[in-house]
This record gives sequence, C-alpha cells and structure tokens, in this order.
Amino acid sequence: MRLGLALGHWGRGPTPGHLDLTREAERIGYDSVWTGETWGSDAFTPLTWIAAHTSRIRLGTAVAQMSARTPIATAMHALTLDHLSGGRMMLGLGLSEPPVVEGWYGRPFPASPLTATREYVEVIRQALRREAPVEFDGRYHRHPHPGEGGTVLAEPLKSITHPLRGDLPILLGAEGPKNIAQTTRIADGWLPLYWSPLRIDVHKESLNGLRDGFVVAPMVRAQVCDDVSEGLVPVKAMLGSFLGGTGHTTGAFHADLMARMGYESEARHIRSLFAQGRRREAVLAVPDAFADEISLVGPRERIAERLELWCSGPVTDLLLSSPDLQTLRVLAELVL
Repeated sequence: MRLGLALGHWGRGPTPGHLDLTREAERIGYDSVWTGETWGSDAFTPLTWIAAHTSRIRLGTAVAQMSARTPIATAMHALTLDHLSGGRMMLGLGLSEPPVVEGWYGRPFPASPLTATREYVEVIRQALRREAPVEFDGRYHRHPHPGEGGTVLAEPLKSITHPLRGDLPILLGAEGPKNIAQTTRIADGWLPLYWSPLRIDVHKESLNGLRDGFVVAPMVRAQVCDDVSEGLVPVKAMLGSFLGGTGHTTGAFHADLMARMGYESEARHIRSLFAQGRRREAVLAVPDAFADEISLVGPRERIAERLELWCSGPVTDLLLSSPDLQTLRVLAELVL
C-alpha cells in the first residue's frame, strides 16, 4: 500500500506548514501529495509551488472541480504541470455540489451527472492523447463550437504543446453506486469521500471486476493520540458538515452513502438537526463508531492493529489528512 499526503484546500489564507509537511513526507517515502479546492484557493497553483520545491513525490488534485474549468482548460493545466514536474502529475476530478456549482461558478448543476462526467473525461483524454484535433459532440461539451451564437469559423484544434504523457492518470471522486461503477470503466482510479474497511461489501457491485492497476485512494483522517474520543472530534465535524451543511441535495448524497454503510437513522437525525440550525448538536450526533471506522485515530498500537483491516481490501493508497509530522512518521513506519 502506498501513502499520500492530503493537504486539502486553504481556509482564510495559505495554510502554514504545508510545504514542510510535504518535504518531510517525500523524505520518509510518501508516494504522493494532494491539494483540493472549494470556493477559494484553487488546486493547481499550490501543487505547482510544491512541485518546484520537491523532486520525487507525485502530485495530485483531490479534487479539481469540473465546473470551475472547461475540460480543455483542465487538460492544459494538467499537461503543463506534468511537464514542469517531470511527469509527476495525477488529475483528480469531481463534479462538486449544486451550492458550489450554481452559487460560486454561476452555472447549472448538470441534470445528468454521469453523462457530464463521462464527456468531461473523454474530452481531456482526446486533448492529452493528441492523436488528432479534439472533436466531440456531446450533451454538455461540443468541440469545436457548433456555431450557435458564435462566428461559425471554428475548426477542430489539437494542442500546440506535446503532452509529456498521453496517458496521464485521471481519477474521479464519486459517491453513488452508478457513478462509482462508471469510474471503474472510464478512469484510472477512484477517490472515495470516506471509506470503511468494515463495509467493503457496500461497494462490491460497483467495484466488480477491477482491472489491474486501478487505484482506490480514500482520504483518511489520521492522528496519533492518547485520547481516541478527542481525536475523533475533527472527523465528526467533517461528517456533520458533509451531511447537513452543504445544501439539501448534496447533503442527501452524503446521507445516502452513510445510510448504505449502516447508519440510516443517524444520518437522517443529523440532517434534521442541521435543518433546524442546531449545528453543534448535529456534529455531536455523529456516531463515534462511524467516525472511528473511517479514520485512523489513537495510540500507535491501535492504529497498527486497525491498519490490517485497511490492507485487506481493494485500497491501494491511503491519502492521509494528518495534522502533524509525528503522525506522518508513525504511519510511514507502520506501512512503508
């Protein structure tokens, strides 16, 4: 199993210490580092900065939001950073959620998310393969522009810059069973939002027949600490936000996943508390058992024991969201 460092996105400003964490992760053998975006900092710029200050560690977006850029713009970002880093780029993509897509990017959330995702990936693949000019006539993406409202002068184009790798890895964030199943067909890997090694059967049908080399890389909160309950507080805060704090539709997406993992009544209760404005109570209502099974928290011996479960399933990479160097070093000692 490989280890990755999940840095996420900035808050109010640049997060202190991210570069130091990444350099130490590279030194002790971590395979990858990942940046994200919501509605503030972007995913590619911090990754480029990290690339300039490292030499080996692979660079991934987890995730870059599809609605933020056309697929061609995303392909340009990826091929540029792949060249500058010497072939270390991995492109993690996600649709994001209606409040972000419509409230921040000012565009409608796609009525058919699977179709929108499939088209987006195909256009990027065409651009990166550079076998011919990009031509695509889809529901959401059309290349070249068909002419309505334009000049009718468009011709298909292919990248002036030759991509370093036509097969640059593309990974997708997906939650629903159909979306996950499609991911196994059209992408090189899957970035689960949260994963429980105790409930692998939840995704059994979606992951049926995984091909060799397919990446399954969940993001996992990890913290070496004496007090497990205290260590689970950030996990519960994250879950509470996902379930109730991101809008009616997307909260339902996350609640549906939690329900499939055996916590249907708890998910419904948490969403009800959020809807009433009782956010602190909602976070406290997240079951410790659920927060615990999707994270690696506690003393070193406890984490070592629980890692055996994580290594027994289809997970290929653990992308660790870790608050300190000690935790990164302990996980490296246990896994690498």
